[in-house]
Amino acid sequence: MAAIITLSLLGILVLYLGLFKAKSALLPVTLLGLLIAICFELALWNTPAIPLYSGMIVFDKFGLVFSILCIAITGLILLMSKEYFRNISSHVAEYYCLILFSLTGALMVCSYHNFAMLFIGIEVMSVALYILVGIRKSDFHSNEASLKYFLMGAFSTGFLLFGITLIYGASGTFDISGVQLYLEENINNVSPLFYGGILLLLVGLCFKIGAAPFHFWTPDVYDGAPILITSYMSTVVKVASFAAFLRLFGTVFVPLHEFWTPVLLVVIIITLFIGNITAMMQTSFKRMMAYSSISHAGYMLFAIVAIGASSASGILTYATAYCLASVIAFGALILVKRSQGSEQFIAFNGLGKKKPVLAFVLTVAMLSLAGIPLTAGFIGKFMMFNLAMQDYHIVLLLLAVVNAGIGVFYYLRVIVHMYFKESESVDAGLAFPLNFKVVLFVAAGLTILLGVYPNCLIGLL
Repeated sequence: MAAIITLSLLGILVLYLGLFKAKSALLPVTLLGLLIAICFELALWNTPAIPLYSGMIVFDKFGLVFSILCIAITGLILLMSKEYFRNISSHVAEYYCLILFSLTGALMVCSYHNFAMLFIGIEVMSVALYILVGIRKSDFHSNEASLKYFLMGAFSTGFLLFGITLIYGASGTFDISGVQLYLEENINNVSPLFYGGILLLLVGLCFKIGAAPFHFWTPDVYDGAPILITSYMSTVVKVASFAAFLRLFGTVFVPLHEFWTPVLLVVIIITLFIGNITAMMQTSFKRMMAYSSISHAGYMLFAIVAIGASSASGILTYATAYCLASVIAFGALILVKRSQGSEQFIAFNGLGKKKPVLAFVLTVAMLSLAGIPLTAGFIGKFMMFNLAMQDYHIVLLLLAVVNAGIGVFYYLRVIVHMYFKESESVDAGLAFPLNFKVVLFVAAGLTILLGVYPNCLIGLL
């Protein structure tokens, strides 16, 4: 709980720093606060996983490791913000404050033990993002994305709340242990309300992770938001949402596995094909990443549909690989767009000659997202496919392999533009600042390290 309180107070402190025009102190204070929050989380690692505060929240290893991942990825994203905000004089403190409040909600979502805490965490995480997506008030594209995100987010919250209401009506409790006990005691006499609640919760959570056919907000919101916010949404928010998804469907609703698994299988297949095929048709790098994030949501759902002892470690590995590669991709996009003024694939033409180090780091990210061996992305995909095989989802596995092939095509397309196509635009001088070098090198190094020595992460859960 100390980490959640620390981040809440840090958000308020950052606002006061902005009020007193201490712009140069924003980043170091924020990073120091994130480091303290990680230390608080690590201090709870070997403590008993007992639900606290009337059973509202539990700090077990599952919640802690996903919380630490969210904080670490946020730190990498914010480290890139120094150059990103260099030419922005206003609203900088608001960026930091809202990201910290959203991160606070993400930590609640990772460690909830009560449906009330799940709802509060999702709303705290989302409301801050509604503002961040449209924070560029003069940009109509950003305003449209913010409005669409708000409307679709409110719509999905309605499904989530209605589902929680039906679960409560059937079981008489908001506590997930109480719900699980109700299922175990009444497995042959479950109320019809409970089945409806599961389906509505499934819809609400699929909205949050961007799974098809509830994905319509994802490409437009990712495209309209500032790149820094898009990188945060596609990583931290997705990780927290999947942690919530797995905690609920991987433990509480397991006795009714045969009821909701067919529904989730349909969702996975639709998500994979829509995400990959649409990503293949894009000419914008940013929209390609948006649609590919939909397909990655489909792969991560393997861990939920094929519940097993290694589901948690599998989704942790995949999420870590995806987050690291996404941070690299969006970081490179920030630099390229600043130089070329475009988010199209052609903006990356000739990058291998102009900035070979940046091109190499981006190549590592694309190979990891494509699931090529010796990268963390390959280990993540292998674990997801292995889970599907263990549960004998052979047709799903074959369809996933087809989609993985489609993914290789559009990720390699970026590499082709960097190394095999000449730039037709006037080179405005692509800068590669020190803080970007630190973030991208650290992310690329971890991507390769986890691809070669994955046990250091898999063993955590």
